[in-house]
Amino acid sequence: MCSERVKLYGAWASPFSRRVEIALNLKGIPYDYIEEDLRNKSPDLLRYNPVHKKVPVLVHNDRPIVESQVILEYVDETWPSHSIIPQDPHDRAMARFWAKFIDDKCVISICTALFWSRGEEQRKAFEEAKENLEFLEKELEGKKFFGGERFGFVDIVANVIAIWVAAFQEATGKEVLTEKKYPCLFKWAQEYTSCNIILKETSPPRDRLVAFYKAHVEAADASD
Repeated sequence: MCSERVKLYGAWASPFSRRVEIALNLKGIPYDYIEEDLRNKSPDLLRYNPVHKKVPVLVHNDRPIVESQVILEYVDETWPSHSIIPQDPHDRAMARFWAKFIDDKCVISICTALFWSRGEEQRKAFEEAKENLEFLEKELEGKKFFGGERFGFVDIVANVIAIWVAAFQEATGKEVLTEKKYPCLFKWAQEYTSCNIILKETSPPRDRLVAFYKAHVEAADASD
């Protein structure tokens, strides 16, 4: 396995490419990381991902795989040691359900509430975001991680909740995830960010993230 060529095209502020880094590092897979400037995408990125033209892209033996959740499943199937996806069919199906829920519902509603909307649209987005977080809160009740006692697929996908949401909130001065409202989710996020050296190594610096998103907020406000 060590002789295989593995490359990851990513961006430091992207929770989606960071997910792949977490999986590769958990499994101990050597890889070359290529940082992309998303304002000036490289010819390789555009060649490997001509459909979406975005990160992450995993290139394994010159064959590209795109979309973070697809890549995570590929990594788990290709390098089965330290499995991140449940083996039981029902558990595996539920893990895919919650991972899709996080990307399709939670991330969209949170970003809409904090960044992409104003007025009544923003109010509705906050309500939707809070409802989505309540579903995750209930799913975590009585568990250390989404899969139980073991860190896995849904936890990796939920890195945006554990790390990025706090930076979003600090950058915008708005709150959607609080300890009082979501104690299980808040405790899980603390566990996520403090107890595993691999997770620390694959998490971008908080102050850099906050500055990055503050700049986006200021640019958006200036254009209004």
